[in-house]
Order: sequence, then C-alpha cells, then structure tokens
Amino acid sequence: MSPQYALSLKQPWAALLVHGRKTIEVRRWPTARRGRILIHAARVPDDRPQAWSHLPAEWLETAQLLGGIIGAGDLIDCCTYHTLEAFQADQHRHLNDPSWFQAPLYGFSFTNLTVLPFRRYPGWVRFFVVDNVEKKE
Repeated sequence: MSPQYALSLKQPWAALLVHGRKTIEVRRWPTARRGRILIHAARVPDDRPQAWSHLPAEWLETAQLLGGIIGAGDLIDCCTYHTLEAFQADQHRHLNDPSWFQAPLYGFSFTNLTVLPFRRYPGWVRFFVVDNVEKKE
C-alpha cells in the first residue's frame, strides 16, 4: 500500500480549500507530487482579517478545526507564477492578495475536494506521510 500524504494549511485557507472555494494552494516551492492528498488544518490560524473575509458563515465550523485532517483533494498540477499578471489571472482560484506576489510562486491545483470527519494529527511545513488513515471518502 502506498503512503498517504497530507499538506497543512492555516485556517481559514484549509476550510476554503476542502469546500472548493479555493482550488489552488500557493507555495514558494514546487512539487512533482500528484494524486490524492489529505488536507490538514494547522494548529495556528491565519490572523489576517483579509483571509477570513473569504469565508462564508456556513463554513465557520470547519474553519474552527485546528491541528488535524479536515478533508482531501486530488493534486493534479503545479503551475509556476513568474509574473504578477499570471498570479492575478488565477486570483479567483487561490484567493491571495496580489501584494503577496514575489516571483516565483507555485500553485498546487486541486480538484475533487471533499470535507472529511476531523481527525487530530500533527502537521508539517511540506507534504508529510499520514499513518493509519482509512481510504473512505
């Protein structure tokens, strides 16, 4: 059986991703990884009001979950943002403010996003292996 990988995001970004409002996660490093990825909510949330302004009230409960797996999605691509224009063109998918741009950035593109029952689990800065996860989704 191949290992199951997860990616940690601060809230509310993790909730926005698993609910499909956000479909690209932006990082400063690229990945060749593809396939089903568990979405982990970090223990520390993003405290910027701008981040929380994207969150509909009905997803607040999901966004309050910290320090565990909250969902999953299929990582299908990693695009490179070399220019502010390219970054802004995908803003509706990654939801990041253009002022955050510093070339290059990398967009991890997800599809088939779903919310899973919360499972407390320690996170990591990059992709990390999750043990004993049921494949039911």
